[in-house]
Amino acid sequence: MTRVAVVTGGASGMGLSICRHFARRGDQVAVLDVNASAARGAAEELQEQGVRALACQADVTERGEIDEAFRKIRADLGPVEILVTSAGLVAFEPFTAITPDSWRRVIDVNLTGTFNAVQAAIPDMLDAGWGRIVTISSSSAQRGSPGMAHYTASKGGVIAMTKALAREYAPMGITVNNVPPSGIDTPMSRASQAKGDLPGNEVMVQRIPVGHLGTGDDIAAACAFLCSEEAGFITGQVLGVNGGAVI
Repeated sequence: MTRVAVVTGGASGMGLSICRHFARRGDQVAVLDVNASAARGAAEELQEQGVRALACQADVTERGEIDEAFRKIRADLGPVEILVTSAGLVAFEPFTAITPDSWRRVIDVNLTGTFNAVQAAIPDMLDAGWGRIVTISSSSAQRGSPGMAHYTASKGGVIAMTKALAREYAPMGITVNNVPPSGIDTPMSRASQAKGDLPGNEVMVQRIPVGHLGTGDDIAAACAFLCSEEAGFITGQVLGVNGGAVI
């Protein structure tokens, strides 16, 4: 069955891989991203695969923009049945150097942005009596990461919210799960490596039991399964996709 899927942060990195995966299985895909031109490019690529795809420019921290994007999605594609919240902001700062503005910005994008997108999508799922939501967090929220207190706190909040929503909406046919990636080769991680915030791939690989970095496709495959009919008895779970780095 073809579903309408929305992916925030869908124009690059893991989000784009998730969009491609949904398109390959025939879903209609709304690429929601703060970068309008990148969202258009991603949507055009998906359309070339023969699926309906829509580019939506929106900042997840701005509720008005999110509500308008979802109105557009409903008008063009139909009610939203699947949501993956991949939009995120990474930050590296010693704890004592984190300013109130920096703290708020990271929390706003990663936690409040997830809240905004989920709250905008839920009404359609309630009407349908069916829905799949996957939030993206980080292994940093599971093990703690020095120099990333604001990032870790925001992603830990995403995990906690996921569990609360799973219990609240399970009776309504809606599942809510979380994927915390680790060791994934993405444009964001490469940018952090270039700044010296993350070690190079050769160092990162040493921390991963399977012996290699993951890809956006690894994350996408997990999200696609959790958003399937077959995963209807799975909710409130944290499915680590990390090559065994966090167990």
